[in-house]
Amino acid sequence: MLQNINKRRGGFTLVEIMIVVAIIALLATFAVPSFMRARLRTQATACKEDLRQIDQAIDQWAMENNKKKGDTPTGTDLAAYIKENSTLYTALKASPIVDTLGSTINIPALGSPLQVPKATADATVTVTGSDGTFWAPFTTGT
Repeated sequence: MLQNINKRRGGFTLVEIMIVVAIIALLATFAVPSFMRARLRTQATACKEDLRQIDQAIDQWAMENNKKKGDTPTGTDLAAYIKENSTLYTALKASPIVDTLGSTINIPALGSPLQVPKATADATVTVTGSDGTFWAPFTTGT
């Protein structure tokens, strides 16, 4: 009687399990590169948004403090125009100022364009393109 019970038990064979593993591995080969590309695109967008906020903070700082062309704000000057305890606020309080990818952002003098750090542009070229249109209106640093 014990032998009859054992014969009725079903289970997966090693071949069936290996087929399932192979299918999962095949799906992963398509998903992982897409995930990595999306992650890099998100980081590039975050860097661009930080630059936009810094650019607006420079304009606001200049208007409120009657600054003229050639004056250069510091990160601490600009932090007053950024939401407290945000990542950008913390970055502006630090020295040097770094973006999401760890590249140093240089604050230009009034009248000079804000530049995307070259290291950031180079690291994201696969998702932003080499023509620089993604980074507009900012220029790419040298």
